[in-house]
Amino acid sequence: MPSPMSTAATRLTDAVRSFTIAQRTIAIIGVAVLVLGGIALTSWLSKPSYTPLFSGLSGEDASTIVDQLQTDGVPYELTNGGGTILVPESNVYDQRIKAASAGLPSSSTAGYSLLDDMGVTSSEFQQSTTYKRALEGELAATVSAIDGVKTATVRLAIPEDTVFVSEQGTPTASVFVETTPGTTLSSSQVQAITHLTSASIDKMDPNDVAVIDAAGTVLSAVGVGATGGTDQQASDYEKRVGASLQAMLDRVVGVGNATVAVAADMARESGERVEETFTTPENAPALNESITTEAYEGAGGANAGVLGPDNIAVPEGGGNGEGTFNSETSTRNNAVNKITESTTVPAGGINRQTISVAVNQAATANLDVAALTDLVSSAAGIDAARGDVVTVEELRFNDADAAAAEDALAEAEAAQAEQERAELIRTLSIVAAILFAAIVVLIVYARRSRRQRREPLDLGELQGVYPAIPAPSTPAIDPAVALISPVEPAPNTTSIDVGAVQNALQEAAADTELQRMRSDIDQLAAQDPARTAEFLRSMMDDRQSV
Repeated sequence: MPSPMSTAATRLTDAVRSFTIAQRTIAIIGVAVLVLGGIALTSWLSKPSYTPLFSGLSGEDASTIVDQLQTDGVPYELTNGGGTILVPESNVYDQRIKAASAGLPSSSTAGYSLLDDMGVTSSEFQQSTTYKRALEGELAATVSAIDGVKTATVRLAIPEDTVFVSEQGTPTASVFVETTPGTTLSSSQVQAITHLTSASIDKMDPNDVAVIDAAGTVLSAVGVGATGGTDQQASDYEKRVGASLQAMLDRVVGVGNATVAVAADMARESGERVEETFTTPENAPALNESITTEAYEGAGGANAGVLGPDNIAVPEGGGNGEGTFNSETSTRNNAVNKITESTTVPAGGINRQTISVAVNQAATANLDVAALTDLVSSAAGIDAARGDVVTVEELRFNDADAAAAEDALAEAEAAQAEQERAELIRTLSIVAAILFAAIVVLIVYARRSRRQRREPLDLGELQGVYPAIPAPSTPAIDPAVALISPVEPAPNTTSIDVGAVQNALQEAAADTELQRMRSDIDQLAAQDPARTAEFLRSMMDDRQSV
């Protein structure tokens, strides 16, 4: 290994060895997280991008297409309850061509493709029926594309054109929808279905489309549209008016001090009314005018005289008198304004409504009841000519139920708080147990690693550095005792060898220093045996003669 790389590796090894147990644990966890993240990133990047092959499939078509994919060895995924098949983007077009050659999916061939199989010998009934089936299939496929609709079926009732009836019937349609699990169609989506169906058929009104879901609920009825029947309209009207009045009263008399009840009488009949009105315009010229004048004048004769008995003309004055005749006839055609109004009266109109308001007597100390009645009448749109009635009464409310409700609410809040506290304590206990277990594991690991690092160190090589101390021929003398009190002469001796005493003191001091150095070396060897051996080896190499 090159010297720079060896030096870097040595430094890295020394840095890792200098880590504590906690630092090593964190480093190991970090390395593991990086490795797992790299593996997950590599797996995600290597995963192919999936694209829908077909959606809204029936069970039979999905099974056949899956068999085809398994035969070709193409990976796939199923979503939306098996109705959508996802394949890698590179295989989409090939698999679509293969499925189309096999006539799959078969459920998508119920639209205008039905007209492709018709021959020139088809009867008029077959043509009209097939055309209606094609319209139904196309409408069903379009409705199924709405978000939340799993499948849809459309049935059309189109009356035949004939000259033998004075009034032509209007076409109607019924739509059956099956929604995805957990999905409910909104009113705007139901209206979208009705308008989409009615706009596809000539002379069809959106109110003539019935929409029913898989649960049997009527979402839109023929004649009333998506608003529901008369009872549903009355209920919606009462809820809407009652909610607005209750919100207003809560601001005026306080929350809980007023209650509102609304009863509406809705018209159940629907019809059409046609009215014609004629008026004469002022200062308008006549459309046409003619005047005829006749005048006769002359002597009496056969044309003059008077009528006698039996309507026989009798000459007046012997037939010698003169007579005149004048006649004038005037004919004028004046302009006349004509107004024709055609009104469709739908079911659900309000015939009469009554509103009852009860106000807590304890909250009406400084309240004008008449002003409150006028306020409620204006807010609800009361029409006296229609027979609407508003009643506002001051009554004493029963507070027992309110107190019980407050107590129950307080108990519920206390129980919820206690449950949250118990959940918090349980969570903290689990966390504390996990931390305690982790600390115990770290302590055991630290002790085991410290025990494994204690290696025996051979100090026999130190004899060359520190020479062995020869055993004294005379009894050892304690240096402290020798310094404090004079040494008693040995038996059978008459003199003290000062040089021997000095040598003994020096040897004792050297022995003490040697013991201290050996203790330091032993402690250093227990902490880091390899580093101690390397240090001692370098010292021995320095002391050797060149």
